[in-house]
Parts: sequence; C-alpha cells; structure tokens
Amino acid sequence: MIATDETAFICDLAETYGIFDYKQLPADTVAAFSVGLRNDSRIKMSMSGQKLPFDTILLAGLVDRLSILIWQNTKDGQKGSNKPTSLVETLTAEPKEREEVAFESGEDFERTWNELLKNLGGEA
Repeated sequence: MIATDETAFICDLAETYGIFDYKQLPADTVAAFSVGLRNDSRIKMSMSGQKLPFDTILLAGLVDRLSILIWQNTKDGQKGSNKPTSLVETLTAEPKEREEVAFESGEDFERTWNELLKNLGGEA
C-alpha cells in the first residue's frame, strides 16, 4: 500500500484512525490498521484501479435504468429517438483531449482563419 500511494495511505489512516505518523507504530499494527480500511478508501481504490466507489456506480446504474423505463413511455421512446444519455458512461468515460489552438498574435489568427476558409471552399 505504501509503495502504491503513500499520501493516500496516510490520509486514510488519519481519517479513519487519527494516525498522522504511521512510522512511529510497529509494522504489524500498521498492517492491521490497513486491513481494516474501508473498501472505498483512497488507497484501496487506488490499488484496485477504481475511480469511483462501487455504490456510486450502482446508483448511477439505477438512474440509467429508471430513465430508460420512463423514456420508453414517451413519444421519443416509441420512435427510438432522443435516448437518454447514460450516467454510468458519463462517469466512467476517459477524459477527452481538448482541442484548443492558441495564437501568438492577431496576424497568426488571421492567417489560420484564412487557411481554414480556403480549405472549406470559402473566400478569404
């Protein structure tokens, strides 16, 4: 646990047991305390690769199922359009890389703008 994320381990020990300096305690005592940490503690989630607690994902799944049931009884649901977005997918999706462009000057912007217009078949 310590090798995985010592900061998370320290935070969990402090939050759960009020231990702020685990190094002053015997190793077997620290081991016993670490086993007793909650499954949604920072260190256990970090070690298992979880980003969200299980109960959060479970509740989001319930919301998804309920929204599908409600949507199926609407006109959109009968047509199969405007399906509600999944809360679970939103919470567990990998963050998208932002596509931003920065310009050094107004001239750089104008040059890039004119190139975009030319590529789109517009006039510059």
